[in-house]
Amino acid sequence: MPNIHRIGVLTSGGDSPGMNACIRAVVRTALYHEIHVVGIIRGYAGLIEGDVKEMGVGSVSNIIQRGGTILKTARSEEFKTPEGRSKAFENIKKWDIDALITIGGDGTYRGASDLTREYNIPVIGVPGTIDNDIYGTDFTIGYDTAINIALDAVDRIRDTASSHERIFFVEVMGRNSGFIALDVGVAGGAEAILIPETPTNIENLCDVLVKGWKRGKSSSIIIVAEGDEAGNSYTIAEKVKEKTGLDYRVTVLGHIQRGGSPTARDRILASRIGSSAVESIKNGISGVMIGEIQGKIVPSELSTIWSNKKKVDESLYHLAEILSI
Repeated sequence: MPNIHRIGVLTSGGDSPGMNACIRAVVRTALYHEIHVVGIIRGYAGLIEGDVKEMGVGSVSNIIQRGGTILKTARSEEFKTPEGRSKAFENIKKWDIDALITIGGDGTYRGASDLTREYNIPVIGVPGTIDNDIYGTDFTIGYDTAINIALDAVDRIRDTASSHERIFFVEVMGRNSGFIALDVGVAGGAEAILIPETPTNIENLCDVLVKGWKRGKSSSIIIVAEGDEAGNSYTIAEKVKEKTGLDYRVTVLGHIQRGGSPTARDRILASRIGSSAVESIKNGISGVMIGEIQGKIVPSELSTIWSNKKKVDESLYHLAEILSI
């Protein structure tokens, strides 16, 4: 692998709290090693369009506490084509970029792998998504912030639910995974947690709610992952009302889970992984994602990230069932 003189960094896919902390770590670690850094605006779309800027120490000042990403993010259909990647490579050559650090999820890594396979560009992936569904790391950047934002909302909703003696269905993000829903449900003392990884039995859910009501429960909180196989929270809530007659309200938390200042845990995780990504590139490593497993920084081949599905902790799901009686 040639000597690395200039690294390009980009964020792709959905934004997540902590991405700025990661960008900061990439830039400052690279500069510490006298490696130049350029920021690519709007991910692969910006790489195709040549929307690139030099980044110095001052360019990442006062961003560690900010949500979102100063480099912006976008999804690019054009980059999925050989023609799109050819345009991106022309800009890589134009800006003398020797290696790329890509912050995002599965789609981000697939694009990076295609680029390195076709043009032999060294790439390192960094896991940035609130869903925490990326194989090869215990936690992704933004996940801790997202569950704390959702948990704060659940705590507030429970006050209202108790006052009005209602069931509240709270929908959290997680199109294909229940990591957010499961952690928020356990920490928030939910009466039920509905996630894509487990079948939703409406009859059993109704039985739990009715039994709770009969013994004097004044409210119930049901956490629903947006990708639950039984449908969205409104559909499920209507089915429950039809069978039980219990009044309900639905709250969809949506994109508020993506925004806001990152927690200390996310800032530290992002800083560690971002810095390690630069060290890996500097040491001739490419084609891997840098994750954290049991507190240690661990590289994983990019191809293993999308060929393996990360599983939720079944024991935590069982614990939720025990504690919800």
